[in-house]
Amino acid sequence: MSDSPRPPRILGDVDGPTSERANRTWWDTEADQYHVEHGRFLGAQTPGGDFLWGPERLREEDVRLLGDVAGRDVLEIGCGSAPCARWLAAQGAHVVGLDVSAGMLAHAVDAMSLDDRRTPLVQSGAEQLPFADASFDIACSSFGAIPFVADSARAMREAARVLRPGGRWVFATNHPMRWMFLDDPGPDGLVVQMSYFDRTPYSEADSDGTVTYVEHHRTMGDRIREIVAAGLIVDDVVEPEWPDDLDQEWGQWSPLRGSYFPGTAVFVCRKPG
Repeated sequence: MSDSPRPPRILGDVDGPTSERANRTWWDTEADQYHVEHGRFLGAQTPGGDFLWGPERLREEDVRLLGDVAGRDVLEIGCGSAPCARWLAAQGAHVVGLDVSAGMLAHAVDAMSLDDRRTPLVQSGAEQLPFADASFDIACSSFGAIPFVADSARAMREAARVLRPGGRWVFATNHPMRWMFLDDPGPDGLVVQMSYFDRTPYSEADSDGTVTYVEHHRTMGDRIREIVAAGLIVDDVVEPEWPDDLDQEWGQWSPLRGSYFPGTAVFVCRKPG
């Protein structure tokens, strides 16, 4: 969940390797500052971690979208500093955390000193998971991967591939309708500026033209079709409402915008079996 303001969009497609390279470097560079700003909210330094599905403070502890995790083999894709993976481990799951950024994983390693046991970590992107078929009972991703991959359909197929029959795949991402608005938590962020159907990636580049950050947009229909094409079943799409008692802004997420439309979509899927 980047909260950097959007400069003008760079027109044109951005392929998978470029996206992965840019986002790995961006998160490596920003990891320390990101945790200064958001680490406490995320539970990054909380013993046993914490599992939030987004800035709306929807907790897995309350909604149990993953079901009973005790004794289950769980993969978190895009784990960042691993507060979610660490929380799952504290609930008795056998967890592996995967992330593209070594900088974020370094924060995860540091945080594990607060826990009763270590959580295995793997550095990798989401479009080619380094695991055998049917390795996990559950896969999840809380904003950590799907917005940043160029080929999200492939990421869906990979999640399905590593799941055992009957396994769950639950992931959170920016709500697709957010694409129409500027990343502004105030009134300017309530005015439609872009087409919902424009799938041109949002990207940033340095003065040499090297792409340094990328996010990819899919419509709600795109997301559903990619999930179904991967052989998965969609059980639910959760659109968390902004809590009345939450006055904290997070980049584009704010009480003002949250009172009008959703900022997060959580897709709850399963593999037939």
